[in-house]
Amino acid sequence: MRHGTGDQEIGRLLEEFQKDVTQLEHLRDRITEVRGRGEAAQGRVVAEASPTGALIGLTIDARAMRLGSGELAAAVLEAAAEAARNAEAGIGELVDPFIAGTGLDVDR
Repeated sequence: MRHGTGDQEIGRLLEEFQKDVTQLEHLRDRITEVRGRGEAAQGRVVAEASPTGALIGLTIDARAMRLGSGELAAAVLEAAAEAARNAEAGIGELVDPFIAGTGLDVDR
């Protein structure tokens, strides 16, 4: 009987699996750190978004207050949307190498 060969193969597979898990945990940590940034009204409105697209920061320069409520609201929405898109792009840059060549790769 050749138990040693099978045990070595299982050991190798478990080692590869653990390496994959470690890489995915590192990826998860990096994704949570992603922040998107967006600007509007000539940089007078700056938004920051989390990986989920949630607004996590907003800076409104005093000069933006002269825009009026409608224009200011539109600028905030524009900056927030850009920040969310940038966060999504940042996540894509991190995730793409992991899914390239798999069934999850939509560019196939």
